[in-house]
Amino acid sequence: MRAIVRPFIEFWNSEARGGFILFAAALAAFALANSAASSWYFGLKELPISLNFGEGGLEKPLSSWVKDLLMAFFFLLVGLEIKREIVQGELSDPRRSLLTILAAIGGMLVPAAIYVFVNAEGDGLRGWGVPMATDIAFAIGVLSLLGKRVPLGLKVFLTAFAIVDDLGAVLVIAFFYTKGLDFAALLVSLGFFGVALLMGRARVSNLFAYLLVGAFMWYFMLESGVSPTVAAVLLAMAVPLRRAVGLPDLQSTLDEAARKDPENLEAEMDYLEDTLRNAQSPLHRLERTLHPWSAYFIMPVFAFFNAGVSLTGAGFGEVALGASLGLLLGKPLGVFGVSWLAVRLGIAALPEGVTWSMILGAGFLGAIGFTMSLFVATLAFEGSASLLNQAKIGVLSASVVAALIGMGALTWATGKQPSVAGDSSDQLHTEH
Repeated sequence: MRAIVRPFIEFWNSEARGGFILFAAALAAFALANSAASSWYFGLKELPISLNFGEGGLEKPLSSWVKDLLMAFFFLLVGLEIKREIVQGELSDPRRSLLTILAAIGGMLVPAAIYVFVNAEGDGLRGWGVPMATDIAFAIGVLSLLGKRVPLGLKVFLTAFAIVDDLGAVLVIAFFYTKGLDFAALLVSLGFFGVALLMGRARVSNLFAYLLVGAFMWYFMLESGVSPTVAAVLLAMAVPLRRAVGLPDLQSTLDEAARKDPENLEAEMDYLEDTLRNAQSPLHRLERTLHPWSAYFIMPVFAFFNAGVSLTGAGFGEVALGASLGLLLGKPLGVFGVSWLAVRLGIAALPEGVTWSMILGAGFLGAIGFTMSLFVATLAFEGSASLLNQAKIGVLSASVVAALIGMGALTWATGKQPSVAGDSSDQLHTEH
């Protein structure tokens, strides 16, 4: 029995768990949208929810609360990861990260160009940003299924280029999917952002204080017409990354605690746990808090409310074709082509242990747009249910095919390489 159960336990404890839950939520939504319970499902999405405070208030359908409020926490996590990578991670050294940055740019521009070519005329053109995004949770989840055969350099490459991709998606949302801009509300939101920056400069470590200021940023950004998820990313830039306690001070504090009560091991362990928690920077503490909520609640809920596409009367039109070709063809072509050109010109180099066939496989995993692509689609085609359904069909179909092709390509590519000893999943914390 232990031998039968062990593989399932190992899978559940791997990085693929978040992707599995996300896929299950999307599958449940798709099944409900095409079943006898479809009226209940679509009625749930349009259920009006009011939030009143004083004389003001907001009323939105439940699906809009998920898109604007719940996903703001997801984008807050994205912003925290972007800042960490830029300040002290893979993107901190421009020369070392050049291949990653160029691959991400190629992986955004080529899919957008293919989409524009397919939808050169008509209302579908405004969805050009849909195939630009990468779903990092799904991509890393699929990659983790290959286990120790995957070189650490490939994990770092895929994770870093997906983070740069996320940054590109945020910029596209901020500059191109904003309607009816209210400059007064925008300035108020940016004013609160200034307060958050001052708090960060003053090394305020209380996370509740940042979230409180972020709530005002979110509200006024929403009122301005800009996607409130942009406020979440801006807030992340203000959260300090510097540790409150240095490692030498931490060591001396622990030594002092051990001398005071050397017999009470349990008290020492409790003290150690509290001290280590307090020694983390506010950014790391907030990131660690948001990770499980994002992977196991926020993203699955968003997928549940957005992957339910009714096939009744739905057609695979130009929007669906542009989204699917942009992801399935444009993303791997952009990632592989620009990477090859950069290495050929001598301005970048492949990560250690990574081959060109692995880069191509990673390009296909980058074509798993899913959550981010669906989010951009909801912004691009707000008010046009038929075009939005087309975009969703294109994204979902391309994401499934890309996952299968990427998995097969990397299985073949890594099968020719020796197993990477000691390369366990905890060497790189990549789960969203």
